[in-house]
Amino acid sequence: MKLTEAEWSVMEVLWSGVRFSLGEVTESLKSVNGWSRNTVSTYLLRMQKKGLVRVEREYRQPYSAAVTREACERSEREELLQKVYGGAVGNLVAAFLKETTISHEEKERLKKLLDEMEV
Repeated sequence: MKLTEAEWSVMEVLWSGVRFSLGEVTESLKSVNGWSRNTVSTYLLRMQKKGLVRVEREYRQPYSAAVTREACERSEREELLQKVYGGAVGNLVAAFLKETTISHEEKERLKKLLDEMEV
């Protein structure tokens, strides 16, 4: 499941609670994206068709996330790994570590994680 930047914005709102009204979603996104109520409504309907948003009309606050943040993050990671690194996890990790400075604590946590995985 590939989310656009705009869809990530909508999902961030939905992941922050349980259920939302159109007005609540619009208010949250207005300050970030400047979107109108109609724009937000259009995104929510499109995202419902994609299976990202659940709409339960029997509630005053009918909009909620149909997928978890973790599922979307996993999908994005898998796509990046396949698309850029041909599935080679080591190359992905090495690229991040070469280009970023990590703290001693993070380094120790990574070592522990690798040891626990018995890599």
